[in-house]
Amino acid sequence: MTSSSPQPLFSPCSRRGFLAGTAAASAALAAGLSAGPAIAAAEEPVPALAAAEEPVPADEFARLRARWRTLYLGGGFSPTAEPFRSKLATLGAQAASWQRSMSPAAGSLWPDAVFADPEPDTDTESYGFSEKIQASYDRIRVLAEAFCQPGTGLTGDDSLKSAILLAIDHMSSQVYNTSQARYGNWYNWQIGAPQRLLDICVLMYEHLSADRIAAAVQAVDHFVPDSVVASYTGTSTGANRVDLCRVLALRGILDGAPAKIALARDAISPVFPYVTSGDGLYEDGSLIQHTYVAYTGSYGAVLIDGLSRLFALLGGSTWAITDPKRQLFLDSVEKAYAPFLHDGLMMDNVSGRAISRGVAASDPLRIQQDDHTRGHGVIASILLLGLGASAEENTRWRALAKGWLTRDHYGDVTSGRTLGVAALSRVTALLDEAGVKASAEPTGHRMFPAMARSAHRTGLFTASVSLASKAITYYENGNGENVRAWHTGSGMLYWWADGDGAGGGQYSDGYWPTVDPYRLPGTTASRKPLADGEGGIWGAARPDTTWVGGATDGTYGTVAQDLRGLASTMRAKKSWFFLDDAVVCLGAGITSTDGFGVETVFDNRSLGRDGAAELRIDGRGQPAGLPSSAVFPDARWAHLAGHGGYVFPGGTSLTAVREERTGTWKAINGGGSTDPVTRRYVTLLAEHGTDPADASYAYVLMPGASEARTAARAADSDWLDIIANSVARQAVRVPSLGFTGSTFWEPGTAGKVTVDAPLSVQIRERRDGTATVCVSDPNRTVKGCTVTWRRPVKAVTTKPSTVTSAETGRELKLVFGDLRGAGGATQKVTVRLV
Repeated sequence: MTSSSPQPLFSPCSRRGFLAGTAAASAALAAGLSAGPAIAAAEEPVPALAAAEEPVPADEFARLRARWRTLYLGGGFSPTAEPFRSKLATLGAQAASWQRSMSPAAGSLWPDAVFADPEPDTDTESYGFSEKIQASYDRIRVLAEAFCQPGTGLTGDDSLKSAILLAIDHMSSQVYNTSQARYGNWYNWQIGAPQRLLDICVLMYEHLSADRIAAAVQAVDHFVPDSVVASYTGTSTGANRVDLCRVLALRGILDGAPAKIALARDAISPVFPYVTSGDGLYEDGSLIQHTYVAYTGSYGAVLIDGLSRLFALLGGSTWAITDPKRQLFLDSVEKAYAPFLHDGLMMDNVSGRAISRGVAASDPLRIQQDDHTRGHGVIASILLLGLGASAEENTRWRALAKGWLTRDHYGDVTSGRTLGVAALSRVTALLDEAGVKASAEPTGHRMFPAMARSAHRTGLFTASVSLASKAITYYENGNGENVRAWHTGSGMLYWWADGDGAGGGQYSDGYWPTVDPYRLPGTTASRKPLADGEGGIWGAARPDTTWVGGATDGTYGTVAQDLRGLASTMRAKKSWFFLDDAVVCLGAGITSTDGFGVETVFDNRSLGRDGAAELRIDGRGQPAGLPSSAVFPDARWAHLAGHGGYVFPGGTSLTAVREERTGTWKAINGGGSTDPVTRRYVTLLAEHGTDPADASYAYVLMPGASEARTAARAADSDWLDIIANSVARQAVRVPSLGFTGSTFWEPGTAGKVTVDAPLSVQIRERRDGTATVCVSDPNRTVKGCTVTWRRPVKAVTTKPSTVTSAETGRELKLVFGDLRGAGGATQKVTVRLV
């Protein structure tokens, strides 16, 4: 399993601090380029990447070292202009602090980063010691960047140079050498430490003796032999494989070993093809790492960062990556990444353990890492990747990137908080380019069956739901991280109202250390106390069920989950119907024998540090005092000012809680800060009681809706028809949209639709006399089935190959063949109505 450690503010390539050096400001990088001078004068603008027609070093290895240096340090910015001036000054101050505190001793370079393990093995304590090797190289890399960057106050400083060389020698003699055996976490030895060491060596190349370079490459060869990429398995897949290839490529470039660079280039190829199990990119756009974890936003971020850098580094060289399957990865920008990017943020439900890495105890600046930090990093990587894509792709991606960043009012990228100097210089160049017009996010519904996620966008809101199954974990914890995210895969529903800049911080602003982990929005869960890390590490916590997923026509979505409680007897059938301005949510068969209460959380909205948003229930304002709690036996609707509305068809017993909660990042992540974080919340929920039997719920979420629109929807009894809500089937009809969505947990009939197998069916009738019938097999077990819609149909106009027979007339009868190989994907049929 992969690990990472707390990273300094300017570390560009860690999983935890993945911030810097990921985008490009100029298309010049796409053709062989040279960088600026070794050390730029502080008062001069940093040179942008040179155009292809300018002279380049005769030595191809020197040219590649210069290119990597430019990728790392950036270019085209003025060190005296903000935010670069402040960022570089902060970099210099951090480097000066670490230079002062550096105290070489046996087993350590800094007193607070002891790496000598008295009992070396692979237990938790040894993980801690090996992590300090990586952390020490991190600090040395900051020193090297401060030495090379302009405007740091330490640019070209002789004393700093001496400290860097001393540090390199000390780490070489003490721990990272050919006579040392590995202990602790493999990642620190094979990826974390060598990446940082090689970055340092490239940055300081002209100041390194031949002996120092030889020691570095020999150590890397010792810990990262060619055999690590001999087979595509274990820890050498996906993002890890890309990281290893980066190590091999830079090691080859450092001392001129063409075979190493060729190996790195060739070993990248297994990353490109779609996979059908385990780690990697799936045809449906899912991206999985650690076998069971949806990881587009974290390991996927490392993947796109690593590939964009390697494409840029090797492009135009003898070792250019030309495998035609690379197009599959280029396609992933819009197929896998863009659906989970929203106004600058990367959704937390595809970021695994990274959601718990808010503020690291080791970060002296206490800079919070969040969904916007991750989003900005991925966007910067997309920009860099675009330089190796087609002109059409690059144009689309730049427009998307500008849109994502300019709409981000919570995590304004120009503040310099979320990106390192290099990436920031390239992103700001894009924002300043008048010829690039910001584009809107594409609307529609996307289903990701392989990783049990869906994403929905309309002109009014964006939402995403997280599910769990035998194949996808409830949550991932490991290395002491993310130990209380137990219910994030139990139907957690994330949403953002369109155009709400402040709302973009809903899950960003101290959310995870303060939210009640038993009351996550959208979930149904037992109040049974759970231990930190309940269920096991690295995705081991998975339910014994295969039903997750649903059907979509690309605009609306019908999603369902056969929910089994984590370490609990709780069971529930849950369905979501994603529409234009609302999500209809149904639950049935809610049963438990734990001896604890069970709740369904309609929502749990953070109000920030001091928010006092008014809550109105059935038109009556509720107390704003803290804390407060009340039960409304027959609530019909609720509205939270500045957030949205909630409608309860037929009425429900609603519990409303307003409270202030305090927690620490340390409580959910062993490397987190112990500083207290306090946030206010309004929670709306249904209490199903202790050990409920066949309880149910129904509500309509209306993100961003006004109070008047919420009240009007509640009063409109014709808008929604709940056809069924039971353990056998859940179905709704919205006549004004021509929408019918059905989850058939077992064969049967719901309204005008009959099926003879467990299926998800969605029908949408259009005013032009056509309709779409969408069918999926979320269980992946159906060998053949028949779907009957009792509606006159004139003709079937399109159908997939899985449809073996289609009868029209007074009703439509569709016979499907074996759906097991479809991977839960929607089978879409279009018809012309009578």
